[in-house]
Amino acid sequence: MITPHFVDVDASAHGRAARLAVHVVGKGPLAVLVHGYPLDHRMWLDTLHGPLAQHRTLVAIDLRGHGESPSSGDAVHSMELLAHDVAAVIRSLSDGPADVVGLSMGGYVVFALWAAEPQLVRSLVLTNTRAVADTEAVRAGRDASMLTVIEQGRRAVVEGMLPKLLAPTADPMLRARVITMAENLPVESILADARGLKVRPERVSMLATITVPTLVVAGELDAIAPVAEAQAMADAIPGARFVCLRGCGHLAPMEAPAAFASAVRGFWAR
Repeated sequence: MITPHFVDVDASAHGRAARLAVHVVGKGPLAVLVHGYPLDHRMWLDTLHGPLAQHRTLVAIDLRGHGESPSSGDAVHSMELLAHDVAAVIRSLSDGPADVVGLSMGGYVVFALWAAEPQLVRSLVLTNTRAVADTEAVRAGRDASMLTVIEQGRRAVVEGMLPKLLAPTADPMLRARVITMAENLPVESILADARGLKVRPERVSMLATITVPTLVVAGELDAIAPVAEAQAMADAIPGARFVCLRGCGHLAPMEAPAAFASAVRGFWAR
């Protein structure tokens, strides 16, 4: 078990002050891990306890209202607000920039961080994420999901998401881990996340401005962030590397932790 540290975040134009739990392990330069929705830092447990900890000080953040980070009471978790939180963690733990790893919603947060404070970013790992904004159909789906969590509870939401989050052949224990994380997420946080995801801006037009080393990781069977879209994103980022992990859905670091760690280690050793 990794004992969390806490970082206090000041209020900003994007939202209220917050207190964030961060889970630190390893040695070397700082690398910050930003989880997806509807998850928390536990999605990175295989990464934290794997070989990457021999090469980086790994910091898995619980975003506000997730895991061991209390809710700030904000009705909307905009990607800019969550990026403000990540920036505060980097400043608290380092005098310089960090390697930043984001999965899915975490990737959207990383894009917002790059847009606001690129000086804090040494390199990027964008895994199972997208640069496009939500379509009208996806926004309608988020509205339906918010109604479901209010009327039927958290388990109904995550069970509806599981076929898209994990490959069909995923281990039942992995499914149980995902359900456990989602069921521990307060309804208020689910709603605030969904509202933030719904209004996030497109980042396709920003990709060419990314000047730090970047790795894009895709899952072969990802129904949310398709391989072809991830490849196009990598092609649009100058000098970016692209890796597709076989047999994985939307949660590649959980579904294939060894392959994910190998890809990231090779990238960091560039």
